[in-house]
Amino acid sequence: MNRYSKYIAEILGTLLIVFIGAGAICAEHSVKMTGGQGAVPVWVITAFGVVIVAVVYATSYVSGSHINPAVTISYWATGRMYAGTAAYYIMSQMTGAVMAAFFLKILFPDAVNTVYLGTCTLGEGVVFWKAALIECIAAFLFVFTIYATAVDRRTSKVLAGVAIGLVYSFGVFVSTPFSGGALNPMRVFGPAVVSGHFNYHYVWWLGPVSGAIAAGFLYGKVFTRKSEEKK
Repeated sequence: MNRYSKYIAEILGTLLIVFIGAGAICAEHSVKMTGGQGAVPVWVITAFGVVIVAVVYATSYVSGSHINPAVTISYWATGRMYAGTAAYYIMSQMTGAVMAAFFLKILFPDAVNTVYLGTCTLGEGVVFWKAALIECIAAFLFVFTIYATAVDRRTSKVLAGVAIGLVYSFGVFVSTPFSGGALNPMRVFGPAVVSGHFNYHYVWWLGPVSGAIAAGFLYGKVFTRKSEEKK
C-alpha cells in the first residue's frame, strides 16, 4: 500500500463528512430562499450518520478512519499514535475540510454570508461553556464507542461502523440545539475558513478534543487489559 494512502484516505473521508454535514445546512437554506420547504432536521441527521458508517467502512482498513482531529489527538495522547503521524493526519483532515467548504461555496454562493457555509453556531441564548460541555459529552460517547468497537481487539469489527454511526447521529441530535452538533472540529473549521466566520470557534475544538481525550484515557485505564496494551 502506498505510504501516502492513509493521508489521502483522511483527506477524502473528511471532505465527504464536511461536504454532507455542512452541505445539508446550505441546501436547506437554499430551498427556503426559493420558497420551498427545507429538509426535516431529523432526516438530515440520519443521513449524516449513514455517511459516517459508509466512510468508516470505506477507509478504516487504510487509515483507521479518524476523519476527526479529536480522535487523532486522543490516539496520540494515549500513546496509540506517534506525534508526527498525528500531525500529518490533522493536516490531511484540515485539507479535506477546506476543500469541501470551497466546493460548497461554488454550489451555494448565497450561503457564504447567511449560514456561513453550514458552520456551526451557538443556539439562541446558549452560553459558550454549555455548548462546549455538550460537545464534550457527545464526543466522549462517540470516541468511547470507537475504542470499544474498532480499537479493542476483543470485539468483532463487523458492526463497528454501524455502532459508531449510530452514536454519532445520537450525539448530533442531542447537541444540535446547543452547539449545532459538530462533535468534530473539522465540521466547523472548513466552512469557517472559507466563509471567514470564526465566532466562538474555540468551542468546537475545546469540547470535542477534551471529550475524546477523556474517553481514550478512561477506556485505556479501566477497560483495556494489560496484555492488550502491550500488543
